[in-house]
Amino acid sequence: MISVLGSVWALLLGTFLIMLGNGMQFTLIGLRGDIEGFSTGALAIITSGYYIGFLSGARVTPALIRRVGHVRVFAALGSFMSAGLIALPLATEVWAWTPLRLLIGFCMSGVYVAAESWLNHAATNDTRGKILSAYMIAQTLGVIGAQALLTLGDAATSALFIAASILVSLSFGPILLSVSPTPAVTVTRAMSLKELFGHAPLGTVGTFLLGGIYATQSGMGAVFGTQIGLSTPQIALFVAMLFAGALFLQYPIGWLSDIMDRRKLIFGAAALGAAACAFGLMTEGRSDMLLLAAFFAGGVTTPLYSLFLAYTNDDLPPDDMPAASGGLVFVFGIGAIAGPLLCGWAMQMFGPQGFWVILTGTFAGISAYALYRMTQRPRVKDQDTDSYLTVLPTTSLVAVEAATSWAVEQAEGEQEGDHRERVQTGL
Repeated sequence: MISVLGSVWALLLGTFLIMLGNGMQFTLIGLRGDIEGFSTGALAIITSGYYIGFLSGARVTPALIRRVGHVRVFAALGSFMSAGLIALPLATEVWAWTPLRLLIGFCMSGVYVAAESWLNHAATNDTRGKILSAYMIAQTLGVIGAQALLTLGDAATSALFIAASILVSLSFGPILLSVSPTPAVTVTRAMSLKELFGHAPLGTVGTFLLGGIYATQSGMGAVFGTQIGLSTPQIALFVAMLFAGALFLQYPIGWLSDIMDRRKLIFGAAALGAAACAFGLMTEGRSDMLLLAAFFAGGVTTPLYSLFLAYTNDDLPPDDMPAASGGLVFVFGIGAIAGPLLCGWAMQMFGPQGFWVILTGTFAGISAYALYRMTQRPRVKDQDTDSYLTVLPTTSLVAVEAATSWAVEQAEGEQEGDHRERVQTGL
């Protein structure tokens, strides 16, 4: 494992640093927005702006890379993102923050495409699973670590925004100075939504709803914390727990995914998320109980994304999997744009607890639809399912396609191994 990571340490370090900076600004938006007197609706629009940019960047960046190359695109997007972070405290107005967040989202998505292309190029069939898992851990630890950094400064000043900008700028150093030769970027055209829904109704609907959940948790969690009167350290810990849960729940859920009907697991994970959010609704602002709710509500979100990808691919031939994955990434992005807007409306109508109301209802919707789909289609046989691999919702289509290819290769390898074993035993 150490030798595997040695070849990609610069990419992993750069990823960790950029997630420190990006993770800081997500929470800072909620903290500083409250100080500036922004309404919940305004903060919801600002949050959605990030995901509009993120979705746009995912579709535009591959063409930019093919035109001018990895290094130029990577450096340019990094510069724009760093500048956007510094500009946030200089113009604390909704009309300024929305396009700035859109710019940051666009740049962040493009950085993912470039970095993950390098990462995938550096991996082999034997090492791709380990490298992608390490990449997920680096991302998650970066977001969690970012929350700790927020406690070292005052959101009312520019210091934390400047720190986030510095971290993002530093992240490009190890990547640009030590990365392997630049690979070609090839991203498969996404499957149409009509065709995707026809092949995988549960994967399509579930991924859309999950996009709203993820964006609401990451973008509106700090807003919720400020409105119920939590201190900055308490808000930072609350947001950190939303992501920390995934580190602990991802692997048991992944193990279960390979031995049971994935629809039942989707139902169970979503039901656990709904129960956790309902529990959060009943905590009446108790910080210790809120942390427990955040741990499980956030903990099932990332595994559900991987589950939807794996389940969708179970019913598809290998040639169609990249296109289907591209469709799911797009659907997730649309959900991520809509989720914060709906949450912002709910919080204006019902107060801060609207945050939990929306999350509870959305998780319950996934669970109910999974239960319904179990009555409409027989279970896919275990030998026809692909392996489960952790993929974060924030990754680009490059990483998703790489994970899909790895899963197919692993499943084919297991089937070949089972066949050889049966032949050797005379069965």
